[in-house]
Amino acid sequence: MKEQGKRVLEVEMPLRVGTYDIDYAGIVSNIVYLRWLEDLRTVILEDYLPLQDQIDQGLTPVLVSTEIHYLRAIRLFDKPIGRMWISDVGRARWSLQGEISVDGRPMARARHVLASVTLDTFRPRPLSPRLRELFESG
Repeated sequence: MKEQGKRVLEVEMPLRVGTYDIDYAGIVSNIVYLRWLEDLRTVILEDYLPLQDQIDQGLTPVLVSTEIHYLRAIRLFDKPIGRMWISDVGRARWSLQGEISVDGRPMARARHVLASVTLDTFRPRPLSPRLRELFESG
């Protein structure tokens, strides 16, 4: 997965590897990466697009797809750092890219596609002008 464009509204956070995150081969289980990506996505929403504001407008973001490329194994005592940023904004969908690294080496790269939908019908709705403004000014 190639990185697309600039890293707009990038967030970063340390990630913890717990003993319960390790699979039988002694490496971080694939499901843990999904949890870490969810945590990063939540930080982007908290920082830039608060969920409560969206809900007050009758909207919610929904995850349309997730793509993860595992590059190297993360083990129990590694200290991973997660980064996520907005990589594209369309009419009703937007994309996030993420990277999990250890000591500056990429271990996994991911891409999420999200859509904005109404809470009453769950039908797509054009994205908030605020998201577009944030993306374009980044």
